[in-house]
Amino acid sequence: MNLKLLSLAISVLLTAGITASATGVVARSSVSRSPNLTELKTALGQGAIAQNTEEKTNIRVYETASPAVVTITNPDQSNGSGTIISPDGMVLTNAHVVAGGGAVNIVLSDGRKMVADVIGFGEEGLDLAVVKIRGQNNLPTIPLARPGSVKVGQQAFAIGNPFGRFQGTFTVGIVSRIDQQRSLIQTDAAINPGNSGGPLLNSSGELIGVNTSIFTRGQGGGNIGIGFAISVDKLPAFLTAVREGRAPRVAQRRSPFGGKSPDKIALNGPTVSGTLTNQSRVMSADNSFFDVYSFEGKAGQQITIEMKSQEIDSFLILVGPNQRKIAQDDNGAGNKNARITIRLPANGTYTLLANSNEARESGSYTLELKATGSTQPSRAILQEEGILTLGAQRLPSDNSLYREYTFEGRSGQSVIIALESKDFDPYVALFGPNNRLVAQNDDENDSTKNAFLSVTLPATGRYRVIVNASDASGRGRYSLTVR
Repeated sequence: MNLKLLSLAISVLLTAGITASATGVVARSSVSRSPNLTELKTALGQGAIAQNTEEKTNIRVYETASPAVVTITNPDQSNGSGTIISPDGMVLTNAHVVAGGGAVNIVLSDGRKMVADVIGFGEEGLDLAVVKIRGQNNLPTIPLARPGSVKVGQQAFAIGNPFGRFQGTFTVGIVSRIDQQRSLIQTDAAINPGNSGGPLLNSSGELIGVNTSIFTRGQGGGNIGIGFAISVDKLPAFLTAVREGRAPRVAQRRSPFGGKSPDKIALNGPTVSGTLTNQSRVMSADNSFFDVYSFEGKAGQQITIEMKSQEIDSFLILVGPNQRKIAQDDNGAGNKNARITIRLPANGTYTLLANSNEARESGSYTLELKATGSTQPSRAILQEEGILTLGAQRLPSDNSLYREYTFEGRSGQSVIIALESKDFDPYVALFGPNNRLVAQNDDENDSTKNAFLSVTLPATGRYRVIVNASDASGRGRYSLTVR
C-alpha cells in the first residue's frame, strides 16, 4: 500500500473509532485510539481475504456448473435454458420452454449442437419438463441439492442464456424469500427472458431451483431484482415420474390467470363492483390479490379503464389478444386510483387484471370500461422497408447486424412497433430521449419469430428504434412499422 492510501485508511479508522481485535474481527470501540500498523494491516487484510474468498467461490461455481448448462431452441418457441442432470443427457427445464413437445435443439456450453426429445412434463400446472439428448453417455452434470436445505440469505447463482443472445451468462445474488406454499425461491440474482429453465445454484454448485419467471413493473420486461425459481423440493417426485414413464408427454394447458375463466365485461356497460380478499387469485410475484375480466375490442378503438377504491391502492394491467401485457397503471386517476387510456392495437379478446399495488391488500373497488374516442386506424409514425447486409453496423455484444431509425414521441403516447422478416429472426429495441432502454422484444408470441412492442412512452423527445437480428448470422429483408 502506498503512503497516501495508508494515511487515508488510518484517518478513516480514527474518525470512525474502529479497532482491530487480535482475531482480526473489526469492532467499534468506546474510546478512540490510534491503531498500530500491525492491527491496521490485519483489519485491511481481512477485507481483502474475504473479497478474494468470495471471488474464488464465484469462479469455482461457474467453472464447475457451466459445462452442464445448455441453451434450448425450438422453431416455435423463444430460446430457453436447461440443466443436464444425467450423463446420458437428461435435461431439466421449464414446461413453457418446450411446450410444443417433440424434438428440440440443444446447444452445449462448448458450442456443440445436438437434438433432444421431450420426454415428460409436470402435472397440475407445474412448470417443469425434461428433454433427453440423443446418443450421449458421458455429459457433464449438475447435482441436486438436498430438499429442504435452502435458506433465506444464502448465496444464489444463476446461469443461462438471457434474451437468447448471451449464452453462459453468470449472475450472483442471494435467496431473498421462500414461498413455501408455492415452492418458489425468490432471488435477486439477475434473471431475464431466456434464463427460463436454467439452474439456480448454491455455493457448492448444486441445483437449488429451476429459474422460471421474473417480476417487473416496467414496460421493458427486464430484471429489477425479483426473480423466481421452482424449488428443488418439487424435483424428486417429478423426476421419479419421468424416469418411470408416468409423467405426461403433453404440456398441460392452464389459464395464466389462476385457473378460472375471466368474468366478461362490456365496453360502455354498467360499472362493475368487486372485492379483493384472501379468496381472490394471488400473484406469485408479489402476493397481491387480483380479479380477472375480459372484453372484446377492435383495432384502433380508443378506450379508458378506471379502477377506483377507498380501501386499496388500485393497480390495473391490460393484456392483449396475444397474451402480452400492453398497458398498466398505478395512480393515473389520482388518490391511489388507476386509469389506462389506450388505442387498442388489434381485434380480439382483451384481458384486464384488477390488482392491488401492495401484497395482500383487501377491499372493494369499482371498475369502469368506456369507449372514449372513435375507432380509427392507427396512424403510422414510421413505415420502413430495409435489408440487413454486411454494410450494416454491428452490435459489439454479439456481432449481430443492426440498423437504426428515429421518431419524435410525447410523454404518455401509446405506440406499437412491429418488426417482421421472412429471412431472419428479428429483434427490436426502443431507446428513449435519455438513451436508456425503454423496451425490447425478440418473438411476438409462441407461433412467430417476428418482434412486437406495445409501449407507453415515458417522456417527450426523440426515440431510437434498433432493428436487429437475434444472432450474428441474421441477414435479409425486413419491414418496420411504428404506429
